[in-house]
Amino acid sequence: MIHSLSGGIIADYENLIYAFVEMQNGQKAWFISPFPLIKVGDGVMVPFGRESVRGEVLRVENVTKQTAPYPVNRTREIEEIL
Repeated sequence: MIHSLSGGIIADYENLIYAFVEMQNGQKAWFISPFPLIKVGDGVMVPFGRESVRGEVLRVENVTKQTAPYPVNRTREIEEIL
């Protein structure tokens, strides 16, 4: 982690697992996975609006906050692997 002279953090290189999920309603979205063993083809439960819906993992990427395919602060987490 690099700190600026003013005391702030310039960069945070925490590793994250992003999964691209196709939900049962046909929509696709990126989610952060708290499960390190997630893989393509896994069935998952993800938040959608105020509900949870079933989905299938289409793609998995290991990223940092700087290389994430979608802003980290706007990405929801996978709830469980089925």
